[in-house]
Amino acid sequence: MKQNLRLLTALLLAPLAALQATETSKPVKVFILAGQSNMEGKAPNALLDHQATNESTKELFAHLRKDGQWIVRDDVFIKFLDRKGPLTVGYGSPGRTGPELEFGTVMGNYFDEPVLLIKAAWGGHSLVKLFRSPSAGFPAEAELEKELKQAQESVTKDNEKNKKNDPLPTMENTKMPYGSSYRNMMTELKDVMENSGTMFPALKGRNLELAGFVWFQGWNDQYGGENEYESNLKHFIKDVRKDLNAPKLPFVIAAMGQNGSKPANGAMLTIRDAQLAMNDVPEFKGNVKAFRTDVLVDKAAEDLYPTWQENLEQWKLTGGDHPYHYLGSAIWFARIGHTMGEAMKELLVTK
Repeated sequence: MKQNLRLLTALLLAPLAALQATETSKPVKVFILAGQSNMEGKAPNALLDHQATNESTKELFAHLRKDGQWIVRDDVFIKFLDRKGPLTVGYGSPGRTGPELEFGTVMGNYFDEPVLLIKAAWGGHSLVKLFRSPSAGFPAEAELEKELKQAQESVTKDNEKNKKNDPLPTMENTKMPYGSSYRNMMTELKDVMENSGTMFPALKGRNLELAGFVWFQGWNDQYGGENEYESNLKHFIKDVRKDLNAPKLPFVIAAMGQNGSKPANGAMLTIRDAQLAMNDVPEFKGNVKAFRTDVLVDKAAEDLYPTWQENLEQWKLTGGDHPYHYLGSAIWFARIGHTMGEAMKELLVTK
């Protein structure tokens, strides 16, 4: 009798065991989130806490909370610099949150498999220099010579002023920073991919699959890199795919939009247009999507910003930074992150 029961139990459990084995054999979906300070994230956590409980704004964040607390996902994980763990608030700049919260939520809800976000973002890093990818090469020799001359003059003045004898920079010194953030991004990705089981015990033994790339950058290229931006971004997308051996890796671009409700102009407009131009590159059709972030503006924060110093207490409940950081608006960053996720879903469907 006992033997028959054991046999029956084994037969009943066999399909469940097979299902579990299938589930754990599905690869973890990995997304790279790269860029500069706005990809880091600049919405203060205290602002999120307030707006998530304030009667006029709480519905915007209700899907991110449960039982009065921020949800800590057990199916979405994130690595950002020296921080790692399950996705929740606080994975932006210290004490702040960025677009990763909504993006990770959209992706976590979309996939049955676990999701891993690897964020490689550093404030002030340009595409024309630090994020410059290999196939873009170096700038023209004349530009490098000019840069070298300026650096040498700076060191010479400092030496004279402080009675020092520091060596003058060389052309090798001048070239070294170019592409450094691109290389650091690839190093970060490699490290996480190789050590994910140690970093995230819940993922131990799971295979990883690169699923997409999100780019949120542009500010520093306004100061000398705007006219190269379109060319550099094409190179960047192609090089990322080549170096990761992922020729059709879905690529989402959140275009510059710090202008908000005001028309963009000058270098900002040039960069935004260059980013949106990726939608029209024939080889990027169906695998790259750029969208505007200015149309997602938080009007309440935008309207209050001009008088934020005179209305400091109200400002703390509305925004948390300057226009170059999207006013530190939790609503604006949430909308951008959500739109990143929706854009990625479109590309994943056509992949």
